[in-house]
Amino acid sequence: MWQQKTIQLRPRQRGFHLITAEILQQVPELSQFNVGLMHLLLQHTSASLTLNENADPSVRVDFERYFNTSVPENAPFYTHTYEGRDDMPAHLKSSLLGVSLTLPITAGQLNLGLWQGIYLCEHRNSGGSRQLVITLQGE
Repeated sequence: MWQQKTIQLRPRQRGFHLITAEILQQVPELSQFNVGLMHLLLQHTSASLTLNENADPSVRVDFERYFNTSVPENAPFYTHTYEGRDDMPAHLKSSLLGVSLTLPITAGQLNLGLWQGIYLCEHRNSGGSRQLVITLQGE
């Protein structure tokens, strides 16, 4: 069986945000799958997805600090600057982290590790709401 839907994520400030619960709330169809895969595609070029620590919020703070140091704003070699000083770094961060995840489904639930959660990595100061295409495959 295949199912696909697009959901809207609420707007968030710049940073790394746990969105696992928000996704699961909008995908009740997940319970119909005994075994399968959930594929997530974030339809944006200045935000990303990753899977990481879901318990200690300081991990998400450290992620933001690390990426802001590694991919600074106002670098003198950027030529794509007309959409704001946070735009080109956001594109780079998005490519480094990626915009998709494929996760296992077991007995109607995501089969994640105990301390794993899905992050929306918002790289813009004002990114707005984000769209996520969710494809479920399995039986």
